Amino acid sequence: MKQQKTRLEKDSFGSVKVPANKHWGAQTQRALKHFMVGEEKMPGEVITAYAMIKKAAALTNAELNLLPKNKAQAIVKVANEIIKGNLSDHFTLHVWQTGSGTQTNMNVNEVIANRAKIKLHPNDDVNKGQSSNDTFPTAMHMATIQTLTCSLLPSIKLMRDALAKKQQEFKNIKKIGRTHLQDAVPMTLGEEFSAFVAQLDADIKRIKSAMTDLYFLPIGGTAIGTGLNAHPEFAKRVCKKITEFTKLPFKPAKNKFALIAAHDDFVFLSGALKTLAATLMKIANDIRWLASGPRCGLGELILPANEPGSSIMPGKVNPTQCEAMTMVCAQVMGNDATISFACSQGNFQLNTFKPVIIYNLLQSVRLLSGANENFTKFLVKGLRANKKKIAEHLDNSLMLITELVPQIGYDEAAKIVASAQKNNTSQTAK
Repeated sequence: MKQQKTRLEKDSFGSVKVPANKHWGAQTQRALKHFMVGEEKMPGEVITAYAMIKKAAALTNAELNLLPKNKAQAIVKVANEIIKGNLSDHFTLHVWQTGSGTQTNMNVNEVIANRAKIKLHPNDDVNKGQSSNDTFPTAMHMATIQTLTCSLLPSIKLMRDALAKKQQEFKNIKKIGRTHLQDAVPMTLGEEFSAFVAQLDADIKRIKSAMTDLYFLPIGGTAIGTGLNAHPEFAKRVCKKITEFTKLPFKPAKNKFALIAAHDDFVFLSGALKTLAATLMKIANDIRWLASGPRCGLGELILPANEPGSSIMPGKVNPTQCEAMTMVCAQVMGNDATISFACSQGNFQLNTFKPVIIYNLLQSVRLLSGANENFTKFLVKGLRANKKKIAEHLDNSLMLITELVPQIGYDEAAKIVASAQKNNTSQTAK
């Protein structure tokens, strides 16, 4: 077996052999040795956000005459490569590392320093005016806001609009409503779908509300929030540049101690995502039940036939999009439990569960976004009403008697229902 070529990299602990074809340095190599746990890698969204932070910090430090312009330009050049995704092979650290994310911060610092065409120090130059304490939560905030804005919220709107279109299409189809899984009073299929639309409208509002505080960044807090070794103008200028890069209104946090020591804003947001998951679980299950059959179930909705539903039963069409959606919802609810516990574990001036918080949060956002898009494209848009079956159920319902209660009274109406049930008659019986 051909031996891998290596080079020597140094840090404050001494020399370490690093693969010759990788840009990371000694601290990243030590992390790869000491934190080989599971298969979960630091999300790419965090690395992209980190590159933007390093770019903004370098430009700011140059403006403040704290960093030579040629060094700032070298940092910016590599940061742009990372943002484009060209150096993704150099970011392979696992989620299960130090709770402050220091190894990931140094991974970014080292890759930028080693990739640059001039000599840069990963700590003194690339990390100038920064700490893992403030940069990692800043990356958490940025990655979250960007994925919500570019991915999740558009996916919810996509589904909401598709359901609203079905609401309009089904507005004149009268059907029987159900409570406790039993027949209730009549409604229209459009009204049934209007509830789904209203739920998603409310979810969009909740998520946007939960995003509000995440626009405030702890950058500039450096060690524990003190701002030690950072210029007084650093935080304000870095946030302004990050806003220019992302076109999103990020601002410096008023109290940086709080955003380093605790992550309450992520508990609130995760709760909104869990609420969305509850909504989507309800929608998927209702459609699944209404489409059950097609002949021996409720059969009121007709699902698009996307793929064979069984390896043994020919012609079977299963509610696979509903099942995929409900599994995603289950995962999101589990992620919320992890996030809630992890966010509760801030001790003194630092929460040391940051990587697992952002990993689970971004996974929830990714899963919900993809599930919404698939559900809309492969189920909602092709969903049809089975008018014949709907009319049959409506005509056979005993609960139509409810409309006569004001005229004949509850007790007399109950007697009629009992008789109809006993004799198997309906309003259409001759």
